[in-house]
Amino acid sequence: MVSLLRKLVPPSEYRKLLGAVVVIAANAGGAWTPIGDVTTTMLWIHGQITTLKIMQGLFIPSTVSLAVPLALMSLTSEANGSSEKSSSLLSSEQVAPRGQLVLGVGIGALMFVPVFKALTGLPPFMGMLLGLGILWILTDAIHYGDSERQRLKVPQALSRIDTQGILFFLGILLSVGSLESAGILRQLANYLDANIPNADLIASAIGVASAIIDNVPLVAATMGMYDLTSFPQDSDFWQLVAFCAGTGGSMLIIGSAAGVAFMGVEKVDFFWYFRKVSGFAFAGYAAGIISYLAVQNLHLSLPTSLVEIPFISGS
Repeated sequence: MVSLLRKLVPPSEYRKLLGAVVVIAANAGGAWTPIGDVTTTMLWIHGQITTLKIMQGLFIPSTVSLAVPLALMSLTSEANGSSEKSSSLLSSEQVAPRGQLVLGVGIGALMFVPVFKALTGLPPFMGMLLGLGILWILTDAIHYGDSERQRLKVPQALSRIDTQGILFFLGILLSVGSLESAGILRQLANYLDANIPNADLIASAIGVASAIIDNVPLVAATMGMYDLTSFPQDSDFWQLVAFCAGTGGSMLIIGSAAGVAFMGVEKVDFFWYFRKVSGFAFAGYAAGIISYLAVQNLHLSLPTSLVEIPFISGS
């Protein structure tokens, strides 16, 4: 999305603000579905949340956490004075029909993963590998015999996988697993329970910490500290952890993968984001938590007719 903005909007302070909105939107949008964010996926795989409940519970807070900073940022002088129109709307750059087919199948494969888990009971990674296999066959068939398009096939895409990132997350999870086996996480949970008796405050603190520390080890540690006997499946605590860990990273540019990518592409520094965006992101984060607690107290949620599909409700 930031790359698209670079083509549509000329270099300016306004484009940087739009990129910051992309970061906030990416983190907010990933919090309310089981496949939208790494931490939400972790909670879903290990049984802390289910598809229907997380979508019902977090859709409204996620929307609020984006709408509040967006509304506040739209009132700033940078946004009002620099919203120039761009005449180059990439009319000459169109996606080939084959590209549209591959994109559609790829998105469909991602959306099929919760369905696959609900129908078969198999781990979600098997559904993801099934989708990859379908994409592999499709791209091989589309580009068969065309030597110039070998780079568009799945094997070439797999060769560009961020192996270091995968090993980084593996190391994190192994380290957290060691702490859990040693009983350290249980002791930390007891300490937090004794000093912060409110579970909502614990979840909120996890979100604030995720702005500084990567949210994957934080959520993994939380899962090691509290099991399903402490907080049952789909409890308010797990939903709030999913929301806070997903959206809390927007408060600092280093707090999420989206922010780090934005920093690299747009060459935005830490202090610019802190001055221009962090306050708005924190307002959205706080408003999202307040809206979640209000929704739970009022027993409101996403209308059931929109999300209660048979295969989803069984997950």
